[in-house]
Amino acid sequence: MSYRVGIIGGTGYTGSELSRLLCRHPDIELAALTSRSNAGKDVTSVHGFLRGYTDIKFTERISDTKDLDFVMVATPYGVAMEEVPALREQGIKCIDLSGDYRLKDAALYEQWYGKEHSDPEGLEKAVFGQPELFRERIKGADLVANPGCYATSAILAIAPLMKSGLVHDDVFVDGKSGTSGAGMTPSARLHHPTCGESVIPYKIGAHRHQPEIDMAVDMFAGSHLDVAFVPHLVPIVRGIISSCYFRLKKDASQEDVDAVYEKQYGAERFVHYVPEPSIRDVVGSNHAQVGSKVLGNRVVSFGVLDNLVKGASGQAVQNMNLMLGLPEADGLDFPGLGV
Repeated sequence: MSYRVGIIGGTGYTGSELSRLLCRHPDIELAALTSRSNAGKDVTSVHGFLRGYTDIKFTERISDTKDLDFVMVATPYGVAMEEVPALREQGIKCIDLSGDYRLKDAALYEQWYGKEHSDPEGLEKAVFGQPELFRERIKGADLVANPGCYATSAILAIAPLMKSGLVHDDVFVDGKSGTSGAGMTPSARLHHPTCGESVIPYKIGAHRHQPEIDMAVDMFAGSHLDVAFVPHLVPIVRGIISSCYFRLKKDASQEDVDAVYEKQYGAERFVHYVPEPSIRDVVGSNHAQVGSKVLGNRVVSFGVLDNLVKGASGQAVQNMNLMLGLPEADGLDFPGLGV
């Protein structure tokens, strides 16, 4: 069976990456991409890398395409909560990649996003889309909130240790992301002479992925997390590494910590526990790497991924597969670039 999938927001990095993955998915027909500024144009006139893989045109609205089975929302925040309710009423399953449905509390959403949430019912019912932690909740869901890129890398590194009881609930997350994580719109902050040979801290104490980290780890580990999150921009295009620092509650060996991560991820297809995580190993793929090192009474863990794939579009496809009852690795089972 083939499912017809549409993407709201087809021209940004996330939408274009979704297009790249879905056009080769064995069970999916890429049926629609929306773009107000490019409506009526061939998708390949904007996304040249799709030549030979799709012949569809951009539409202004997702409703311009009929008989869709599934819709991905890859827009800035504030759009999904206006579009998703009508889609769900039609029986169309949805994944939001924007952040509108990640935080379960409408007041918390307004605090961090500065906007009142217009779909509190959907917010309450949405499932947080981290497959390695919440797989059973995702299966059969009709609305999934795809996690953010920083949040995914940090949650993968933090959650197993928090659940183990080996560490205190305060953690410092030092995150470093490539420039594609900031989106396609240019700015003075992202101008190459500014960031090309520099490391820039930004949005300290105000980054919207912090409450996601708190919430997801709290749900998984059953205890509250106190996060100090400091994101940085580094002069690469793709990739994230989150270095997460904990205090041990009691003496623990490297073997003890290794056992925690091996138990959590040993059978996973896309998350690998390795001695030395590498961004180059995972760039271009849906794979993530996690590592750890015990340092006396402290331990540092690492989460590494491609921010556009496992940190966004690839994870959305992984969630879609679970929601539709398809093999989880369909459309995603390829390695990183390596160089």
